[in-house]
Amino acid sequence: MFNRNRYLEKLKEKERNGLVKVITGLRRSGKSFLLNRLFYDYLVQERKVDPRHVIRFAFDNQEDILRLDAFGGKDEAAQRRKRGRYVDSRKFLAFINEEAKDGAYYYLLLDEVQNLEEFVRVLNSFLYKGNFDIYVTGSDSRFLSSEVDTEFGGRGDRIHLLPLSFEEFSSSVGGEARAALDEYLRFGGIPLVQLQMNGEEKAAQAISIAKETYLKDIERRHPEASRQMLAETLRVAASMVSTPINPTKIENTFKSIYRLKLSNDTIGNYLSWFEESYLLNKALRYDVKGRQYIGSPYKIYFEDLGIRNAILGFREVDETDLVENAVYNELRYRGFQVDVGIVPTRIKTDKVDKNGKAIYGEKRTEVDFVANKGSKTYYVQAALEIATSEKKEQEYQSIRNIDDSFKKVIVVKNEGKPYYTEEGFLRMSLLDFLSNHDSLDW
Repeated sequence: MFNRNRYLEKLKEKERNGLVKVITGLRRSGKSFLLNRLFYDYLVQERKVDPRHVIRFAFDNQEDILRLDAFGGKDEAAQRRKRGRYVDSRKFLAFINEEAKDGAYYYLLLDEVQNLEEFVRVLNSFLYKGNFDIYVTGSDSRFLSSEVDTEFGGRGDRIHLLPLSFEEFSSSVGGEARAALDEYLRFGGIPLVQLQMNGEEKAAQAISIAKETYLKDIERRHPEASRQMLAETLRVAASMVSTPINPTKIENTFKSIYRLKLSNDTIGNYLSWFEESYLLNKALRYDVKGRQYIGSPYKIYFEDLGIRNAILGFREVDETDLVENAVYNELRYRGFQVDVGIVPTRIKTDKVDKNGKAIYGEKRTEVDFVANKGSKTYYVQAALEIATSEKKEQEYQSIRNIDDSFKKVIVVKNEGKPYYTEEGFLRMSLLDFLSNHDSLDW
């Protein structure tokens, strides 16, 4: 059983706070396990809540849905089928009212609640009754952080659950740390994938989830999309991790390499759908000195490394991309807002003006990540290796040109013990960085 204590503690802190606790995240990342196993066990075993006062319901589970048939006639069932995947809200309300008719205090643990018709109205109605503490999971664009508060009229409280962090994964599987890191970079943090017996089975499971769960979910939500083009766009995106991109760049890739034509607008839609499904995240470019976002192009990183590798069939796996993606995910796991830093630097050119004075231009270098949380800011460079003076200069140049006092960190996959360079940069291995939640503060 994988350790998800950090998320469990968040749920404990929010117990009975009068809000709808919304657990979002990629499908198969462990939302249901967190809610229906870990949190349920906490309520029953530690809080001593009567199990009869904890109602669990999964809106993607046919057995649960069939329990509602007693609360409506055939006409209502037919209407539900016409609505597709949505569960009839009237039936569900009647079901809960019957389960909680004694007026006691109840906990509602509801899975994939986006499949409930008019779910916001239904959940808010339970809040108004005053004797329900509500926890839901969702894998839908309506649960993006910017929309939760709007959806629930200021009564939503969001927790975004990522796939297993390396710390969560390694503490559960044990063994030699570097071997665990290689395993994690290849197969990622989806629990069902990592529970398979060997590498071949893990790869097969990851490929199956990518095709049969994630892509099919998007196809169901957007039946107008071309299945082939959707899959191809996702594959191209997976091959461009850590590379500045926009829809036009992907469109040109389709034309030049695959001899396929797909419009800029369509690609933009597809990328948005991938982001809404939590498959990938956009990291915007941020002008460190100008303190403003630059916009397109941006970078993309996958929520899970194993799924990204599965989309590529576990081929074309560039270790440099994996290191950068792993650092990005870890920073998000620690609660940071993560952007790509652009550092404008004034440089002297070979040209002079009419008075013979040197003309200066501007050179832009990139720091992989600008990580912000509250009053804390870190500049983080991620590299596979720094084996030459040229590579060292490349990795150091951008953070050297930042003239503020925030901490600068360099993460290298294969590195010795953490140390501070002569310029005051903290340099450490990827293993040390991922293994300790407070590694940035060494």
